[in-house]
Amino acid sequence: MRKVLIANRGEIARRIIRTCREQGVSTVAVYSDADKDLPFVREADEAVHIGPPPVPHSYLNVDAIMKAAKETHADAIHPGYGLLSENAAFARRCLEEGLLFIGPTPEVIAQMGDKLTARQVMKAAGVPIVPGCDEPAQSADEAAAMAAQIGYPVMLKASAGGGGIGMQVCHHEEELRQAYQSAKGRAKAYFGNDAMYVERYVDQPRHIEVQIAGDMHGGVMHILERECSIQRRHQKVLEESPSPFLDQDTRERLCAAAVQAARAVGYTGVGTVEFIVDGNKQFYFLEMNTRLQVEHPVTEEMTGLDLVAMQLDITRGKKLELAQEQIKAIRHAIELRVYAEDPVTFMPSPGTITLYQAPELEGVRIDDGVETGTQVTPFYDPMIAKVIASGATRDEAIELAKRAMREFIITGIKTNIPFLLEVLEDERFQKGDYTTRFIQERKQKSV
Repeated sequence: MRKVLIANRGEIARRIIRTCREQGVSTVAVYSDADKDLPFVREADEAVHIGPPPVPHSYLNVDAIMKAAKETHADAIHPGYGLLSENAAFARRCLEEGLLFIGPTPEVIAQMGDKLTARQVMKAAGVPIVPGCDEPAQSADEAAAMAAQIGYPVMLKASAGGGGIGMQVCHHEEELRQAYQSAKGRAKAYFGNDAMYVERYVDQPRHIEVQIAGDMHGGVMHILERECSIQRRHQKVLEESPSPFLDQDTRERLCAAAVQAARAVGYTGVGTVEFIVDGNKQFYFLEMNTRLQVEHPVTEEMTGLDLVAMQLDITRGKKLELAQEQIKAIRHAIELRVYAEDPVTFMPSPGTITLYQAPELEGVRIDDGVETGTQVTPFYDPMIAKVIASGATRDEAIELAKRAMREFIITGIKTNIPFLLEVLEDERFQKGDYTTRFIQERKQKSV
């Protein structure tokens, strides 16, 4: 591996460039018209323009990306997260073009990209799954019959879904029937697949995921867990590691289940197994993300590992260097996602950043993709930075995160920094006593 083309943008492109540079690997950035002045374009060894701002014409334009790889003689492609990262056809095309794809095999991506197939595979492997149906509901009548068998409340889900799209909690049959057609329509529009299924809604849910890594020699390991329950509309806002909710016995069983899941599909690369955990610490498989996660820095700061370096090494065919017992939580880490959005309405806030001054504090890492003068456009996800604070204890990490939020200066656009500070100062969060309904319950309380 001599030269990696990064089929992504913004902060994750900068993050990948950093590790490649440390390993002596050249990088190629691809960029749209809207991104030509962003830092990642300057920081890569080479940069290739691939089209106009809309993602279908640039960052999802596979032909343009392949052309850029050939022109620059890249021998590997890193997809980052989002965009083409979990696109099995793209991974296959890379291999057909003689390029290393930094991720798992196309077969694993396809298998885990379909929620129903993933449920069936995990059930066969003995990994706990949420009680529900293993076949799609072809009609509202079928969905209602399945729900009656499972028992309300239920979760109606799109089989090809992600990010909470095509997903709705239903408390009775009338609500389920009303939700079925709209959820099906959204799934078809977003994923090109309108298959729906029904599973039990887990009470007092916490969203806890396990970082896993697998090499090409059969080696599989976990890199502990991340607590991702602070969410708004199923989108993560804050993550922390380790989880303040898990006891050591549950942690060990959860991580063992994640390794079991990875072995079941022959996982190679770095990925994540997501679980839903109820108030009694019963956990159930939710999905497998066959890519690097947005929140991977939490695990890096907790353990001192470089997950991008692990990805590169695995793709080169190297064995996992560490033994499972060497993976330890040496610090507590908290990540906050800073978005260009109104902190009250949560509506996007595009515009020009007139001043961008990130905090410079020991124990605080900033992964960002912008600078003073950057034009935040409406074409892409509004996340502009990730702030990762780590300390010897959870309390220390929280205090450091609060200080970082207070010292972060961004003018010219609105950001969610005031909201993130409110979360950090909330008594329930400080006690570690929260579920995925945390933000919703705070909102209801303030009305």
